Amino acid sequence: MTPVVQQHEDTIAAVATPPGEGALGIIRLSGPRAFGIANRVFRGKDLAKQASHTLHYGEIMDDGEVVDEVLASVFIAPHSYTGEHSVEFSCHGSPYILQRILRLLIDAGARPARPGEFTKRAFLNGRMDLAQAEAVADLIASDNRASHMAAMNQMRGGFSNRIKTLRDKLVHFASLIELELDFAEEDVEFAKRDELKGLVTEIQQVVAGLIESFELGNVIKQGVPTVIAGKPNTGKSTLLNRLLNEEKAIVSSIPGTTRDTIEDEIHIEGIRFRFIDTAGIREARDQIEAIGIQRTHDKMKAASVIVYLFDLTRETEKDIRKEINKLDKLGIPYIKTANKTDLAGPELRARLQQTWPDMVFISAKLEQNLESLKQKLLEIIHLKDFKTGDVIVTNARHYHSLVQTRAALINVMEGLETGISNDFLALDLRDALTHLGEITGEITTEDLLDNIFRNFCIGK
Repeated sequence: MTPVVQQHEDTIAAVATPPGEGALGIIRLSGPRAFGIANRVFRGKDLAKQASHTLHYGEIMDDGEVVDEVLASVFIAPHSYTGEHSVEFSCHGSPYILQRILRLLIDAGARPARPGEFTKRAFLNGRMDLAQAEAVADLIASDNRASHMAAMNQMRGGFSNRIKTLRDKLVHFASLIELELDFAEEDVEFAKRDELKGLVTEIQQVVAGLIESFELGNVIKQGVPTVIAGKPNTGKSTLLNRLLNEEKAIVSSIPGTTRDTIEDEIHIEGIRFRFIDTAGIREARDQIEAIGIQRTHDKMKAASVIVYLFDLTRETEKDIRKEINKLDKLGIPYIKTANKTDLAGPELRARLQQTWPDMVFISAKLEQNLESLKQKLLEIIHLKDFKTGDVIVTNARHYHSLVQTRAALINVMEGLETGISNDFLALDLRDALTHLGEITGEITTEDLLDNIFRNFCIGK
């Protein structure tokens, strides 16, 4: 993306560290008057005369009173996060101190920053494109290794570079088609149609791969809704408790103990799984149980994965087959999980293993083979396909733009096959370029920017 520096007349300030007490806190200041405003409250070296990317010890003063001892970090435009002159004060993490310093900066001429305004300025000043800016928010929100890896790759330009490469290739042919329109009366051809077909096919394949990656990307970012289901007393609540390592659900030998859903989260190799324990599936004995069972069915239909438990001490091979047939009709990925294997006969287990090789055999009570169940969960969401450096779509806005790009490319290909006029071909090419450009921000609107950056925290 070619930097287009936006001149902002105002200088903004905000606390950049989370609310609450801490050892350290940071106040950010960015804009054309950053050094002048900082010097009005800082007693130490003249910050306007210091080299970029240097630290300076001093004191924050308020009418002769020392508010705190601080370190001032100096960044000279365009070599800063925002691309503007910037100062960051590191002080003690008292909420009182932070707010007092912020108030002094505002009184000295700064204004409070809006949510995401520092990152928005970084985008407008060409320090990063829009996809990279959005990755900043994802990086802050990352709570596991996989989401951190995906956000870091996107923030460092992996995704943007892939989109830019596709768009640059398409721009070349689009410009040649536009040129042909200028020479329409002379019937000349600048863009070779066979080469354009080959390029569109190549781009379609890349776009299709990115669209397909969103399923895993969404799992990495949002977590995996995982329902634990089965008949009453199959050990669902025991399994939830063992997975969470706490007594979250009530366990009892009385069938129908769980009458509502119970939810909690754990991380398995960097992926957040939202486990949902449900009421046992059977003919309801009363109205309350009926509501619980209906909620079980609703949760199963909305789940990404179902861990379905069979009780090997009570269910026969015929019973299990009947339930598996019902699960197959749901069309939702599920894991056949045989529980209480420590109490089951070896003959039944051998028959089941032969009939359903993908069945997982566990004892929730004794915590046997739970690691195999966790690995099965990772396999079913294809996490092992995700490697460091992979370009993966985690943002719903990017996904929808890619879907629209694919639709436009289909129109381009159909137009090439049927020999439509250059006017319509150019329109379809522009459409594809527009949707690709929306991802990185080469084509954008103020409403879109406001919608993206208002979801950032203040100070970022």
